[in-house]
Amino acid sequence: QVQLVESGGGLVQAGGSLRLSCEASGRTFSRYVMGWFRQAPGKEREFVARVSWSGGRTYYADSVKGRFTISRDNAKNTVYLQMNVLKPEDTAVYYCAADSRSYQGSTSPTGYDYWGQGTQVTVSS
Repeated sequence: QVQLVESGGGLVQAGGSLRLSCEASGRTFSRYVMGWFRQAPGKEREFVARVSWSGGRTYYADSVKGRFTISRDNAKNTVYLQMNVLKPEDTAVYYCAADSRSYQGSTSPTGYDYWGQGTQVTVSS
Protein backbone atom coordinates (compact mmCIF):
# COMPACT_ATOMS: atom_id res chain seq x y z
CA GLN A 1 0.00 0.00 0.00
CA VAL A 2 1.23 3.47 -0.90
CA GLN A 3 -0.03 6.78 0.37
CA LEU A 4 0.57 9.91 -1.67
CA VAL A 5 0.34 13.46 -0.34
CA GLU A 6 0.53 16.45 -2.69
CA SER A 7 1.47 19.98 -1.73
CA GLY A 8 2.45 23.24 -3.36
CA GLY A 9 -0.75 24.30 -5.06
CA GLY A 10 -2.11 27.82 -4.88
CA LEU A 11 -3.14 30.94 -6.73
CA VAL A 12 -0.76 32.46 -9.25
CA GLN A 13 -0.98 35.01 -12.04
CA ALA A 14 -0.65 33.98 -15.65
CA GLY A 15 3.01 33.68 -16.59
CA GLY A 16 4.00 32.69 -13.08
CA SER A 17 5.39 29.47 -11.66
CA LEU A 18 4.52 26.87 -9.07
CA ARG A 19 6.25 23.73 -7.87
CA LEU A 20 4.13 20.81 -6.78
CA SER A 21 5.47 18.06 -4.56
CA CYS A 22 4.13 14.59 -3.88
CA GLU A 23 5.55 12.59 -1.01
CA ALA A 24 4.99 8.85 -0.90
CA SER A 25 4.98 6.45 1.98
CA GLY A 26 6.46 2.97 1.68
CA ARG A 27 9.82 1.47 0.85
CA THR A 28 9.24 0.63 -2.80
CA PHE A 29 8.79 4.14 -4.18
CA SER A 30 11.73 3.72 -6.54
CA ARG A 31 9.89 0.85 -8.29
CA TYR A 32 6.89 2.94 -9.27
CA VAL A 33 6.39 4.95 -12.38
CA MET A 34 5.02 8.25 -11.10
CA GLY A 35 2.59 10.48 -12.91
CA TRP A 36 0.81 13.79 -12.57
CA PHE A 37 -2.77 14.29 -13.74
CA ARG A 38 -5.17 17.19 -13.52
CA GLN A 39 -8.90 17.68 -13.51
CA ALA A 40 -10.74 20.90 -14.20
CA PRO A 41 -14.40 21.38 -13.21
CA GLY A 42 -16.70 19.54 -15.58
CA LYS A 43 -13.85 17.85 -17.40
CA GLU A 44 -12.28 14.41 -17.31
CA ARG A 45 -9.04 13.75 -15.52
CA GLU A 46 -6.19 14.25 -17.97
CA PHE A 47 -2.58 13.17 -18.12
CA VAL A 48 0.09 15.81 -17.52
CA ALA A 49 3.44 14.03 -17.15
CA ARG A 50 5.11 10.83 -16.01
CA VAL A 51 8.61 9.81 -14.92
CA SER A 52 10.34 6.44 -14.94
CA TRP A 53 11.67 4.57 -11.92
CA SER A 54 15.09 6.16 -12.07
CA GLY A 55 13.91 9.54 -13.27
CA GLY A 56 15.83 9.16 -16.48
CA ARG A 57 12.83 9.05 -18.78
CA THR A 58 9.98 11.53 -18.83
CA TYR A 59 6.92 12.06 -20.98
CA TYR A 60 4.60 15.05 -21.22
CA ALA A 61 1.23 15.99 -22.58
CA ASP A 62 1.54 18.29 -25.56
CA SER A 63 -0.30 21.03 -23.68
CA VAL A 64 2.46 21.34 -21.07
CA LYS A 65 5.55 20.34 -23.02
CA GLY A 66 8.29 22.93 -22.67
CA ARG A 67 6.61 24.58 -19.68
CA PHE A 68 6.37 21.80 -17.08
CA THR A 69 9.13 19.55 -15.75
CA ILE A 70 8.59 16.34 -13.80
CA SER A 71 11.37 14.96 -11.61
CA ARG A 72 11.81 12.65 -8.66
CA ASP A 73 14.09 12.15 -5.68
CA ASN A 74 13.95 8.49 -4.67
CA ALA A 75 15.95 9.16 -1.52
CA LYS A 76 13.16 11.46 -0.37
CA ASN A 77 10.28 9.39 -1.79
CA THR A 78 9.13 12.52 -3.58
CA VAL A 79 8.08 13.45 -7.10
CA TYR A 80 7.91 17.06 -8.27
CA LEU A 81 6.16 19.03 -10.97
CA GLN A 82 7.76 22.36 -11.80
CA MET A 83 5.23 24.48 -13.67
CA ASN A 84 6.40 27.58 -15.51
CA VAL A 85 4.67 30.08 -17.78
CA LEU A 86 1.34 29.10 -16.28
CA LYS A 87 -1.83 29.83 -18.22
CA PRO A 88 -5.44 30.19 -17.03
CA GLU A 89 -6.24 26.91 -18.79
CA ASP A 90 -3.82 25.15 -16.41
CA THR A 91 -6.31 25.78 -13.60
CA ALA A 92 -7.31 22.42 -12.13
CA VAL A 93 -6.90 20.06 -9.23
CA TYR A 94 -3.57 18.31 -9.71
CA TYR A 95 -3.10 14.71 -8.62
CA CYS A 96 -0.02 12.55 -8.35
CA ALA A 97 -0.32 8.85 -9.01
CA ALA A 98 1.79 5.72 -8.72
CA ASP A 99 1.93 2.83 -11.19
CA SER A 100 3.20 -0.35 -9.57
CA ARG A 101 2.52 -2.66 -12.49
CA SER A 102 4.37 -1.42 -15.52
CA TYR A 103 7.84 -0.33 -16.51
CA GLN A 104 6.86 2.05 -19.28
CA GLY A 105 4.02 3.85 -17.57
CA SER A 106 0.73 5.05 -18.97
CA THR A 107 -1.08 8.22 -19.95
CA SER A 108 -4.41 6.79 -18.81
CA PRO A 109 -5.68 7.16 -15.23
CA THR A 110 -6.58 3.46 -15.30
CA GLY A 111 -2.89 2.61 -15.49
CA TYR A 112 -2.23 3.90 -11.98
CA ASP A 113 -2.90 2.10 -8.72
CA TYR A 114 -2.52 4.79 -6.09
CA TRP A 115 -3.64 8.41 -6.00
CA GLY A 116 -3.12 11.43 -3.82
CA GLN A 117 -5.91 13.65 -2.60
CA GLY A 118 -5.11 16.44 -5.03
CA THR A 119 -3.96 20.04 -4.75
CA GLN A 120 -5.69 23.03 -6.31
CA VAL A 121 -3.85 25.19 -8.82
CA THR A 122 -5.57 28.39 -9.90
CA VAL A 123 -4.09 30.65 -12.56
CA SER A 124 -5.60 34.10 -12.88
CA SER A 125 -5.53 36.10 -16.08
